[in-house]
Amino acid sequence: MGKTLIEISEVGPRDGLQNIAAIMPLKAKKAWITAMANAGVREIEVGSFVPARILPQLADTADVVAHALTLTNLTVAVLVPNYKGAENAVRAGVHKITIPLSASETHSLANVKRTHTQMLEEIQKITRLLKSLPKEQRPKFEGSISTAFGCTLEGPVPEKKILELATALMTAGCDEVGLSDTTGYANPVQIKRLVCAVKNTVGDDKLTGLHLHNTRGLGLANALAALEVGITTLDSSLGGLGGCPFAPGASGNIVTEDLVYMLESMGLDTGIDLNKLLASRQIVQSALPGETLFGFIPEAGLPLGYEMV
Repeated sequence: MGKTLIEISEVGPRDGLQNIAAIMPLKAKKAWITAMANAGVREIEVGSFVPARILPQLADTADVVAHALTLTNLTVAVLVPNYKGAENAVRAGVHKITIPLSASETHSLANVKRTHTQMLEEIQKITRLLKSLPKEQRPKFEGSISTAFGCTLEGPVPEKKILELATALMTAGCDEVGLSDTTGYANPVQIKRLVCAVKNTVGDDKLTGLHLHNTRGLGLANALAALEVGITTLDSSLGGLGGCPFAPGASGNIVTEDLVYMLESMGLDTGIDLNKLLASRQIVQSALPGETLFGFIPEAGLPLGYEMV
């Protein structure tokens, strides 16, 4: 019997870059994505189709997508805030679209300038667009519930609201839902409770992925808790870059390097060559010399005699 496969979805080129002032050159983005794909990363969120005036760091997403589509065995994913973004994503030929629906309506208005009702209307329009495409050309459509575990603008978010929104996303036509700890509020007990509740509400196979932040140091603990209740896809960012520019204090994605090390050390299979992944940090550091990259494994190194088990 083979090892359990856990998919790492690398979000650095989108979530990592949107939260810093510097703009990474297109050539460096292409090199970074290529290096990660060569290391065995099978899904990369390469950008977001948002207006350049809002996030100039991601203005070249169409060009990044075009490059990523030339790489083999790679799922090319993007984030879209609305129908227009989805149109651009479809035109670019992406494999997966994620749209954020904030559990906190205050955050939704700050992040995408829309209420829950307005966002669900956008999602319904996107569903109609995708259904108009030949089946083989339709990207997977994920509705991700942001601030699912708490919000820096509203505080605690009632779990009942999360279940209502998860149901609404599936009704509006999403293929699956995701949960995002946008502000780093979650703890392992809460992770287990909410994941189980959402799975029981929309179906076990309709929630497979989480987007976790390490803002308060619980990122890996929350990831482990998620695995224990059936999550098989975890978002992370090389060097821990990223956060949400529209949620005060929401810094710090899980460090991909540390996550891969933990999972592989446990005997789980990520399909990622950790040494190649570590080497890819040099591309990011060279292109963003003023940015701090995080991670315990890059700092401490691999243990003597370490092998992927």
